[in-house]
Amino acid sequence: MSSTKKRKSESIAASAAKKAKLDAQAQVVTSILSDASSFELPEDDETIRTMFVRLAQYARGLEEEVMAMRPKERSSEDLAAAAEKLANAAKSGIKKQMTWRPTAKQGRAKWSYDGVCNDPAVFGAMLNLVLPVALLMRLSWVPLFHSYGTLRATSDINITWKPEDGTFKFSGTYGL
Repeated sequence: MSSTKKRKSESIAASAAKKAKLDAQAQVVTSILSDASSFELPEDDETIRTMFVRLAQYARGLEEEVMAMRPKERSSEDLAAAAEKLANAAKSGIKKQMTWRPTAKQGRAKWSYDGVCNDPAVFGAMLNLVLPVALLMRLSWVPLFHSYGTLRATSDINITWKPEDGTFKFSGTYGL
């Protein structure tokens, strides 16, 4: 147990040291950008070299942060499994809403399902889309959904996806 705490505290300390180093390097950038046309260059070559090294380290640190935020590449099997899990959750949620109502007799009972999927590749795989999912804002779709007992989808399924927060909404009508 104590070794776990030690590792965790070491990790926190290393993270804090890295942040402090990036902050110090960012100060160089801030000083240059605050007066870009006439900022002062140091007199000696060694100090200039140090300044360039700090700038390069800052750029590398930012690259590493961006790389750490990128979603991990998934294998096709992992992608298919995640898409199937998401589709099953959506189908289950929709099925629970498809209950008998008087408007179902005319085929105009409404349902909607809200979900979250932060990975565009999984969302696209669930819908068998080949277009870049980031471009998808609204789409009508039927093949993903089937009938449930005697009730079935009676309209196209409206799909809205917001890539900025990964939320999506399926809606449509059902009936006999």
